[in-house]
Amino acid sequence: VQLQASGGGLVQAGGSLRLSCAASARIYSSNIMAWFRQAPGKEREFVASIRWLSRSTYYADSVKERFTISKDGAENTVDLQMNSLKPEDSAVYYCAMARTYSRYAKEYDYWGQGTLVTVSS
Repeated sequence: VQLQASGGGLVQAGGSLRLSCAASARIYSSNIMAWFRQAPGKEREFVASIRWLSRSTYYADSVKERFTISKDGAENTVDLQMNSLKPEDSAVYYCAMARTYSRYAKEYDYWGQGTLVTVSS
């Protein structure tokens, strides 16, 4: 499975961006799709995830109430709507797929190439 992330860019603090991740193959109902991010000099960290079948969502505390993860089953895509962006949200954002729920990057089997989000103050 190949994952293609898009939608990153430069935005001012308080602004919004929408990231999208397209999968090259069918996403099965048991799969978990997630977004992670990695800022320079920092470890990759969990941002949000969604269970493909139930649409249950999970968020890192740092993005709750600001970010929303959603899926489009017909298009085989998962999006991340990011509102009220802060400079500390600046990072390369990666989409990923796992077979079971986890907040740990090592549990994810497939990764997109990453898309850069820069939030200016």
